[in-house]
Amino acid sequence: MAYLTDRKRAEGMGSAKSGTEHHWNMTVSSAALVILVPLFIFTFGRILGSSHAEVLAYFARPFPAIVAGLTIIVGFLHFKGGVQVLIEDYVHGTLRKPLIIAMICLSYAAAGTGLFAIARIAL
Repeated sequence: MAYLTDRKRAEGMGSAKSGTEHHWNMTVSSAALVILVPLFIFTFGRILGSSHAEVLAYFARPFPAIVAGLTIIVGFLHFKGGVQVLIEDYVHGTLRKPLIIAMICLSYAAAGTGLFAIARIAL
């Protein structure tokens, strides 16, 4: 029976090499969302309860459309990173990779759908 320390058990396994990059991406997207979400709420709240024609005219202007688009992009990229970490931490076995792939596809599909809707309104 071998009595190994935690360091000895981990030695030679190498690093994942993406932990720092993933942490940095999540930190940057969090900082961007701190600015974008209140800006989106104030921008969107101004038109809340208006008629369909007024909403179309409002989002035809560049600033509200850009704020909405950036919020959608950054929000879903942050969601993708967070769900990936959640799956990596709590799902084990062969289901891990398919779930990560499915969540990444879902994130990009939702972001693309949101951007398409903003583009349809703005153009």
